[in-house]
Amino acid sequence: MDISQILLLAFVQGLTEFLPISSSAHLVLAPLLFGYALQDLAFDVAVHLGTLVAVILYFRREIAAMVVAMSDSLATRQLTSPEARLGWMIVVATLPVVILGLPFKMLLEMLRADERMIALIIASTTIGFGLLLWWADARGRRVRDEYQVGWRDALFIGLLQAVAIIPGTSRSGITIMAGLLLGLTRRAAARFSFLLAIPTILMAGALETLHLVGSSEPVDWFALALGATLSFIVAYLTIHYFLQFVERVGMLPFVIYRVLLGGLILVLLYL
Repeated sequence: MDISQILLLAFVQGLTEFLPISSSAHLVLAPLLFGYALQDLAFDVAVHLGTLVAVILYFRREIAAMVVAMSDSLATRQLTSPEARLGWMIVVATLPVVILGLPFKMLLEMLRADERMIALIIASTTIGFGLLLWWADARGRRVRDEYQVGWRDALFIGLLQAVAIIPGTSRSGITIMAGLLLGLTRRAAARFSFLLAIPTILMAGALETLHLVGSSEPVDWFALALGATLSFIVAYLTIHYFLQFVERVGMLPFVIYRVLLGGLILVLLYL
């Protein structure tokens, strides 16, 4: 990988991981649009690690409070604090992707070999789930915060997160959509989505790392380090400004972008 490709893909991952526009789709589309070969698995793991570190650092106080409260709840067997409740709801919401993630991933690997098919899937999910996000934003009551998420809510959000393994769906987009449908405010839906990203990215990264350990392919450590560092910086800034932006403006700008992007892909496919 040359420097321009590393910078492009790291920037794309850092920007799109937490915006409701699908990082996986952009990591597939960016090399195709700019004429690069599809990046290898090691680089994908590196830039995802950068975004994981970003979200952990951004929510470090909340995470520390949840860990302490969850430990106390195990000792007392009571959910007496909002922090403990939120922490356990993150665990509940993670369960569906643990169960469904591998079958979905195997299906995706089969589809990934056909560039035309994967592009059609990305176009369809980008438009379809973008419109669903707009509907949820318009319909949502926006009266609850993330500390009021119950176990049924968490399971619903987690089930939809499992669908986001399909490129173009957007993990953050579909979980924010679920939160909005459940009556969360835009900021609360985004915060729950971002906290839920931590165990999800961690598990996905661990599985891919195990796969890499058994591989004999050479590793470009400079590319991995540069990609992880840039994706970390961009992701941290994206989280900060998105949380400020989304409560005032809503999801419509991202919906418009998704519809235009999906439409452009379809036009390029059938020209």
